[in-house]
Formats: sequence, structure tokens, C-alpha cells
Amino acid sequence: MSHNGGSPSTSTPSRLGFHYFPDTFHYRQSDLTTWLPELKALGASWLTLVAPIDRAIPEAFIKGLLQADIQPLLHFHLPLSHPISPSSLDVLFRAYAEWGVRYVVLFDRPNCRASWSASTWAQSDLVERFLDRFLSLAHAVLQAGLIPVFPPLEPGGDYWDTTFLRAALQSMMRRGEAQLLQTLHLSAYAWADEHPLDWGAGGPERWPEAAPYVTPPGQEDQRGFYIFDWYLAQAQAVLGKPCPIFLVAAGSRLKRPAGEADRQVDETSHANTNMAIFRLLTQSEGAESAFEPISPHVLACNFWLLAAADENHAAQAWYLADGSVLPVVIAMKQWWEKTSAIQTELPSPASARLTLDVPETPPVNSAPPLNDPSPSQDEIPSLSTAPQPDRPQVTSRPIAHYLLLPLPDIGAMDWHLDVARPFILRHRPTVGYSIEEAKLAQRVTVVGGEHIFPEELLEDLRRQGCEVMRIAGDGIDIATQLASL
Repeated sequence: MSHNGGSPSTSTPSRLGFHYFPDTFHYRQSDLTTWLPELKALGASWLTLVAPIDRAIPEAFIKGLLQADIQPLLHFHLPLSHPISPSSLDVLFRAYAEWGVRYVVLFDRPNCRASWSASTWAQSDLVERFLDRFLSLAHAVLQAGLIPVFPPLEPGGDYWDTTFLRAALQSMMRRGEAQLLQTLHLSAYAWADEHPLDWGAGGPERWPEAAPYVTPPGQEDQRGFYIFDWYLAQAQAVLGKPCPIFLVAAGSRLKRPAGEADRQVDETSHANTNMAIFRLLTQSEGAESAFEPISPHVLACNFWLLAAADENHAAQAWYLADGSVLPVVIAMKQWWEKTSAIQTELPSPASARLTLDVPETPPVNSAPPLNDPSPSQDEIPSLSTAPQPDRPQVTSRPIAHYLLLPLPDIGAMDWHLDVARPFILRHRPTVGYSIEEAKLAQRVTVVGGEHIFPEELLEDLRRQGCEVMRIAGDGIDIATQLASL
């Protein structure tokens, strides 16, 4: 499998991916059998795997992923307290290359005090000492036929991450590592936690007053999902070109890891944020969105976290220990299935793009257990596009019923979802924010007055053959009308 200059091969058709278990104990054939169908249903083409240093991930597991067109991104969490001999990993690197692996991430968060022993952290020239460890292994990776990936840094971190990255790139230039720099890829942790999703978008060019450890009022920094804009800017400044970059773990987290500031995120907000990222990754070029497009230099965005066995990480997993899943899983599966179906059925590329220009999808449903396809009476059913009993499905329209809500920046998204919940339970519409997507529906229920959705937009829907009903008024009126339908 050859490298093509930083772009995924034709066997990896999307930038969607996930971070697999944060341990090295789930690489059995039974694990592959369990997770492959789930990953494909989610549209995944990439998977971050934590790679042990004392043994290889089983060949059957690696090849099973590759045969399913899922490219593994191997992340070696190597110790920084003492140097690792390249010869001790050479056999592993060569085996992985032979099996079809392409990318290897070396080390993890070297800009954090916790990654080093107390004595090694306190010494001077931290970046130089890290490169002494990194470069010898990166050359071994290259010689094995793999592509080395610079480790993800802690956003901010004890040693400011953008400063660390810039210093590392400058040092590699001084050391004459031109060949390595031609191949080197970057990686990042792209968390969408305490800031709005578009925090820091545009990088230092847009936010020139942001400085290490200081973000003045009215400025934004790299500590958000758009961290890649800042890392790419550092590469451009030092190397004269951006490097391809992987988001080895990304998105909104339900609960912060132990040791970090305690912050709970509810499941609806978690789902909304991650679905917004999902749709940015799958939207067609030039499609309108409430958010900045994701740079084409981002090769993969691996959502955190598919599943976990330990208690600390289990609180952040999308698939829970009891067999149930978070609402985002249901929403993402449905959106991927719908997008794929529409792209297949619609006659022209232009019409196929109609489902890709919506900034967010609001997944509000609870999920059925993983091994039980039938939800209980207490669980909220999937927001499916199933036809109503009294209304046959029209094959020329892939969506039976569409609930059109105001864009998130127009109204209170969570409030609209709450008041619409009884309606969703009874009618099971597809829920979204796009007029263009609504045109694909047989029936459209519009929530919002003329100041949000002008009458001419609704007339356009009717001209497209949609049956349209508007729900308008103040908050109480809307809630009452939706509850009575």
C-alpha cells in the first residue's frame, strides 16, 4: 500500500474515524467480529489503536480492519523517562508495514509534566531531549516502510503546545532532517469541551493577539476543536508548507478524565456537538455551514471514545458496559445510512449534496442495548425516516417526514428538542435544520414563525411537492400545538 502524499487512499473514502479502547486488551477475533459492523454502520474509515510495545496487535485484527477499508492509526504510548532503542521495535514496525499499516504515532503528550519523570522534566532543553528520543524511532519507522506521526500534544499543556511544536519543527530543520520532514505527519487532540465548537477557527492569523499562556479578552486560542488550524499554521511558518494532520482523538466528552476540572456534559449537548463535527466531515465541498470547513490537510478525525473497560474512561465511552449506546450513536448511524442512500438514489451529484449542508443534527433519543434491536417502552425510539402507517412510502422521496427546526443560533436548540420530544415519539420524523434537506421529504412540519422561516420558503417546499404544516406562536403555543398533533 503506497503513500500518496498525505491523502487517504481510495480504500479510505471518508475522514470519519474513532478512537478504539484506550488499552491493549481488545484485539481478539471476537472483538473484531463485534466491532466491525458497528464501525461500518457509523461510516468509519479510520481507527486509533493503542499499540503495545512488547507484542504486536494480532495480524488477523489488523488485516480484518484493512479488508473492511478501515485504516488503523497505531499510537505507541512510549515512556519518556528513558530512551527506547529503535532495534527493540524494528520487528514490530516491519510486521505492521507488511500487513498493510501505514501510520505510526510515536509518544503521547511530551509537553506534559506527567509524561516525564520528575528529574527528566526539570532538566533544560526539553524539546531537544524529546527529539533525541523521537528522531531515532521516526527513522526506524521510515525504514520499515511506514509513515511517522509527530505525537499529539496536550492543548495548552505544562509546556505550551504550539510553542513546543514550533520549537520541535525548527530543531528538526537545524538538524538537517529534510527527508523526515517531507514525510512527517502531525497529530492533535481536538477537544470540543468548554468552548463553542468554532473556538479558535482560523488560527493565529485570525487571532493574532493570542499568546502562550495568555488569551486576551476578545481573542481565541488553540484549545478547542479547531486546534488543527493552529498546528498547520506552525508548520507553514517553519517549513513553508502545512503537514498532513490526524485528529487522533476528537469531539465532545461527556465527562472529563480524572485529574482535570470536573465538568459534566449532558448527552444531548454531547450528541449535538459531535454530530455537527460529523456533518462537517461529510459535507460536500462548498456546502453552506454555520461553521468553518475542516482543513483538507486533516486526514482523519477519530471521535473519542468508542468503548472502554476501565471505570475512568467508561464514563466517556459511546458504547456502554450494559450494552446500551449514547444518543449520538443512533443519530450518527441514521445520518450515515440516510446520506449513503440519498447519494445512491438521487440522479445528480448536485441533488446528492442536499443532505450535506446542515450545520447540526439534534439526536435526542436514548439508545437501545447494543445486542437488543428492540427498544423498551421506556426508551425513546430512533429518529427514523420510517413511513407513517396511514401514509405509504414514496420511493422518489427518501424522507417520509421531516421536522424542520430553527438553526441553533436563532433559537434555543435544547428547548426546541424538549418540546418536540412527544411529537418525535409519536411520529418519528427525521429532525434537522435544512430547507434543502426538507425538500427531500414527503411531509414537512415547520417549527417557527415567518421571522425564522418566511412564507416564500414554505411555498418553495410546496412547489417541490412537499406537504407542509407550520407550527408558530410563542413558546407555550408551540409546545401545545406539537403535543396535540
